[in-house]
Amino acid sequence: MKRNFFKEIRNKIHKKETVDNKGKSLDFLDGAFSEKDYLSPSYINSSNPKYLEIDNIFYASLLIVNYYREQTELILKSIIDTNIDINISIFYEKQDTYKTIRDLTYHIGNVGADLKTLNQNRQDIDIAAFTYNDAKYIRKEIQINNEELYYLYIYVNTFSKDLKELEYLLNKIEGLLQSKGIQTRRAYFRQEQAYKACLPIMDNNKILKEVTKRNVLTSGLVSTYPFISSAIFDEEGIFIGTNIYNNSLVFIDRYNTEKYKNANICIFGTSGAGKSFYTKLLILRYRLLGIEQYIIDPEREYANLCNKLEGALLKIGPGSDTYINIFDIREESIEDNEQGYLANKISKLVGFFNLVFGSINEEDKAILEEKLIDLYKLKNITFDDKTLYKEENEKSVFKNTYDMPILEELYNLFNEDEKTKIFAIKLIPFIKGSLKFFNNYTNVEINNKLIIADVYELGEENLKYGMYLFTDLFWDKIKKNRKIKKAIYLDEIWRLIGVTSNKEVASFIYKIFKTIRKYGGSSVAITQDISDLFSLEDGIYGKSILNNSSIKTFFSLEEENIKVLEKYTNISEKEKIEIKSLKRGECLMFVGDEHILTKIESDKFEKNIIV
Repeated sequence: MKRNFFKEIRNKIHKKETVDNKGKSLDFLDGAFSEKDYLSPSYINSSNPKYLEIDNIFYASLLIVNYYREQTELILKSIIDTNIDINISIFYEKQDTYKTIRDLTYHIGNVGADLKTLNQNRQDIDIAAFTYNDAKYIRKEIQINNEELYYLYIYVNTFSKDLKELEYLLNKIEGLLQSKGIQTRRAYFRQEQAYKACLPIMDNNKILKEVTKRNVLTSGLVSTYPFISSAIFDEEGIFIGTNIYNNSLVFIDRYNTEKYKNANICIFGTSGAGKSFYTKLLILRYRLLGIEQYIIDPEREYANLCNKLEGALLKIGPGSDTYINIFDIREESIEDNEQGYLANKISKLVGFFNLVFGSINEEDKAILEEKLIDLYKLKNITFDDKTLYKEENEKSVFKNTYDMPILEELYNLFNEDEKTKIFAIKLIPFIKGSLKFFNNYTNVEINNKLIIADVYELGEENLKYGMYLFTDLFWDKIKKNRKIKKAIYLDEIWRLIGVTSNKEVASFIYKIFKTIRKYGGSSVAITQDISDLFSLEDGIYGKSILNNSSIKTFFSLEEENIKVLEKYTNISEKEKIEIKSLKRGECLMFVGDEHILTKIESDKFEKNIIV
């Protein structure tokens, strides 16, 4: 197939057609043109001993001539993890085991005899003893531990369009290698051979081998493994950005269940570090893929994005005419073949009223549940799931919001009982005061694949009520169809699982993160207040959400937040320093088992949509 391609190119370029004096068509080739000519550069200048010049690009090579006898880490890691354009070529030559043992034995015998006679020059004795012990060690490893001996040759080639930059790159590579105890030599007068050695043609010239040959045992080959730079390139993933160290592209498919245990994400970072831009970028790119997305927006950051992407914006607050009834029981709230609509709803309502009333004891909780059961009984709804259906046009249909109770009816029940009058007092703002918009039937139909829940108007103290209300609504929608990919974004999640919340609400949020995978979904936790995230119940809910997120994204953080993060993650000392010094738009990503420094990248048209 490749040969036919080149033949076609050659014919198109060089084939000419003429007509003879009888009108007959004649084809002939104008000169000879081979595949080799097609692939070759236009010129090569090798007149300078310090570099090669090929098609206006300057190439220079380094020869690795020595390194520490014992390496505790991968010897090439320091240069592979940079963003320098380099080509590295490593040659291994396996030696004959029988011949190696024979030569070593001969050498050991000779050096052993020399050690007995040498007694004048102490330096000579030390060198001889050194080689003697090395030879005995290598022979023992080969004979006893089944090791094999290899000759090792390593070449590093870099290139640039500018000679000054080329010199800078060479100095930088030399410095990085020398810091790891690796000695290098520039390939002066051998640039052509070194360049060819770094091409995929297996050309290891004898001139180079004489300079760079070093021996190594099989176990030592591990330290030369070159493919150690963290890179994430999921075939079906979306583009995230570039690896800060080596400029490789980062593509992540968080819905890849074979690679990741779940599609959950944690996004942490200080204000202005870039976490909101990154979140909007994810929403935009997944919107193009048609994935259902639900966003809780406490800071009114996503309204403009929603408008440009033609999503649905739901507002709740004093100035809004959008209402969601907290008492709604939705048909999708439990799955097919499951039972317990009312029991499932009451457990959620207990969490909500814990937010309203403050932490309540077990006795008050039992009384609250009793009143909730009585409340639904007024609407002919009991623990029998059949009571959730009604006859309409000779069909059995699920009851709607107007068949459900509202807050005022619960308020009236509380007033009828001395034990619950204190609850009624705390409900007054929801019935007659500034929060009376909670006391309404649901008046919205949600069919859009992108829905933003704007709770900004609720104010700092009341945000948690709106966030919980919409989380409950979105969770029911997420469970509706397992086959559809979807995502829920919880901005400022600390409000729901931090000290201002309660165990019931935090348990509900944790349940979402733990079980959303089986519904084809992804939960995204976003916050800048990491210490608040771990403030409830000694941080068990924050830790659980962190552990149930396969992808963790850390933008720049303050020192105190890094200390909190260190307590709940396996972050290294180096990574702690990196997080503290990250620039805007840069982040440390934990993707599965990979830890990778990433620069978030976007196109101009994406910025115009997001900003």
